[in-house]
Order: sequence, then C-alpha cells, then structure tokens
Amino acid sequence: MTDTNVVLHHTENGILTITINRPDKLNALNHELLDALEQLFLHAKASSDVKALLITGQGKAFCAGADINKLAESDAMTGYSFAKRGQSVFRLLETLGKPSLSAVNGYAFGGGCELCMSSTIRIASDKAKFGQPEVKLGVIPGYGGTQRLARLVGKGRAMDLCLTGRTIDAATATAWGLVSETVPDGMLMDKAHEILGSILAVGPLAAKGVMEAVDKGFDLSMDDAMELEALYFAKVCASEDKKEGVSAFLEKREAHFTGA
Repeated sequence: MTDTNVVLHHTENGILTITINRPDKLNALNHELLDALEQLFLHAKASSDVKALLITGQGKAFCAGADINKLAESDAMTGYSFAKRGQSVFRLLETLGKPSLSAVNGYAFGGGCELCMSSTIRIASDKAKFGQPEVKLGVIPGYGGTQRLARLVGKGRAMDLCLTGRTIDAATATAWGLVSETVPDGMLMDKAHEILGSILAVGPLAAKGVMEAVDKGFDLSMDDAMELEALYFAKVCASEDKKEGVSAFLEKREAHFTGA
C-alpha cells in the first residue's frame, strides 16, 4: 500500500503504527512521503480493523520539516499548491474520526511540528525538540503552523516561535501545552500504547463525538458551541453504547462497547 522506503506501518490491537522512515534525511517530508501518509490515513479512515493511529519517526528525528529542494523551486503559484497539499493531508489526519497520537521521538521542526499538531494527542520523548524555523528561510509555516500552534499554546507563544524560528525542548513544549507530557526516551512507545489503549476502552461513538465537538466548536461563539455540544450529546444518548455504558456502571461490570 505504501513505499516502505518512506513509511513503515503495522496494525496491532486496533492501533495502526506509522513510522516515518527517512532517517538519512531526518524524516523530512517530500512528495512521496506525503502521498504515503495520505494513503495510510485514508486506509485508517475506511478500515474497521483500525481503531487508532500512532505516528512516530525512525532514528533521531520525528520529522525535521518539508522538502527544502521543493521549496527552492516554488514561486507564488506553486507555493500555494505546496502549502495546500500539506494542509489537506494533515487536515485529513485531524478529522479522521478516530484518535491519533504523535509520539515525538526527536526533532519536530517545520512540517514535522505541523504534522504532530494535527494529531489528536501529542507526547514527547525527553530528547524531542520543537520549532517552526521557516522564517530563517524567508518564508512562513505553510502546513497549518501559524494556526494550530496559536490554538494550542496561545497567540504570544506562537508569535515567539514563528517569528524567531527558535527551538524549544520537550519540557518547555509540555509546559506550554504543545504536548501532553514528556516521558523518558525508552518509555515513549509504551506510554503511547497505554494512552491509546485507554481511549480505545471507551465508547467509540463517544470518542468520535468528543473529537468532532472540540474541532468544530473551537472557533464558534460560546452559545453556538454549547448548542453543538448538546446536539452531539443527544446523538450519543440514542446509541446502544450509551445503554451499555450506563448499565455496566450501575451493574458494576466492565462495559463492552460495539460502536452502535
């Protein structure tokens, strides 16, 4: 399905693990890698066997950014297409309807930072580094960095990173809210599976409802966002999963959700 020269992937316990595999290029994004990621995201969306995604990198980088050679060739017209291509792939991940987790094992710069921000949840190794260094090349982030970063860490900190191009370590990224937590490097994947396992134990319709309500409601007025939440709440109240979850709680047993 994909070129293993750029992506390794396998599914276990409902979790599709995607490992970016261009360690000699610090896992930098190129056309082939974006195509491979898009194929895997579409597969994950369509497959009933895939319940969640786990994204990480091979070697010392998670993903060190976009293809500089491609950027060098870009003018206004091709630059627009360049940005829209990456944005569409990352938005696909963000709106997959299934939880995704980026386990940031090393450098997450430029497009790599933008990729991890498109995941539902982010955790970092204590060796990870984050940054949006595009200004040092005379450009700005183009795969959603100016927008998602501000929503995650606030306008001031997003301005700081995007205007200076400086990098921050995993502890700072955690303190700022860019990632949920930092763990020792050797424990990164175990922690990622633990988090995704806890999400997969809840009702899948409820999990999807949470993700969609947060994504769609984030930029609405409070009144409109509350109305949106009420509609999603009503939808899950009519589900078999709700009946099972409440019954299991009252009967003091483990719930067995079916997604219906």
